[in-house]
Amino acid sequence: MELRQLRYFVTVVEEANFTRAAARLHLAQPGLSAQIRQLERELGQQLLDRSGRSVTLTEVGAAVLSHARAALAATELVTQTVDEFTGLLRGHVRVGAISGTAAEEFDISSALADFHDDHPQVGISLTEDTSERMLAAVRHGELDIALVGLTGADLDADLGVEVVLDTSIVAAAALDAPERTEIPLGDLRDHPLICLPRGTGIRGVFDRACAAAGFEPDVTFEAAAPPLLLRLASRGLGIAVVPALTAEEAAAFGVRVLPITEPRLHGKLALTWRRDRPGSPAAKVLLGQLRISLARTKTQ
Repeated sequence: MELRQLRYFVTVVEEANFTRAAARLHLAQPGLSAQIRQLERELGQQLLDRSGRSVTLTEVGAAVLSHARAALAATELVTQTVDEFTGLLRGHVRVGAISGTAAEEFDISSALADFHDDHPQVGISLTEDTSERMLAAVRHGELDIALVGLTGADLDADLGVEVVLDTSIVAAAALDAPERTEIPLGDLRDHPLICLPRGTGIRGVFDRACAAAGFEPDVTFEAAAPPLLLRLASRGLGIAVVPALTAEEAAAFGVRVLPITEPRLHGKLALTWRRDRPGSPAAKVLLGQLRISLARTKTQ
């Protein structure tokens, strides 16, 4: 029995599907299936029931699962103990961030570069994705740290969360649109809208608010970058739902900013990590540096 086989087994259980588990482990599906069968042969018992549409645990598999997880956690603790004893940071830290966090006013890239300068032996990977997918990746252990937009939905209790930015969500309309100083949320049901994609924090907050108000928004354009949303709005293609803008930014894009009211909406950017399992020493140090760096940006 090998530790990697236990990791494969736990991953298949979490995904309830061999194909998804193979993709998560970056393995070929036949190879993953062969490793699980080999583990079952060595134990002399079937651990997984493959007869249904989803892979489920057998009675023996359910009994083994907690021990498999404990063995993997113990192995990780051994490595961490040695690293902490010697004061050596090594390994690899996987970071996720929503699009746009490399902007000058909120520069995660500088924090990562400073960490690399201090600990050149630690590998760092950075992934951009939607908040929804990155939260799932943190839960599954595929990311160590993620900077995400919160949708307002309840988060798992095993996730650590630190809000680093709280901003109003506003509507941006073309300069030749009818003049008004604000727009109630309910009035947006009558307009074509330009929004961030589903799975992003601000889109999640907006969709939840619309559902609570009893309507589904008419989203005609979606884009991951707020500047593109603003350019589309400036040409009269709809009203963009975006984070708050300064007067200078609104003028540069040629849009009029309208606060959304009844209710007022807020987008929150937060660092997230798993707090129910020990992270690597390198991930702990980087998390600490990101919290300091982003908190400094927040107060500027």
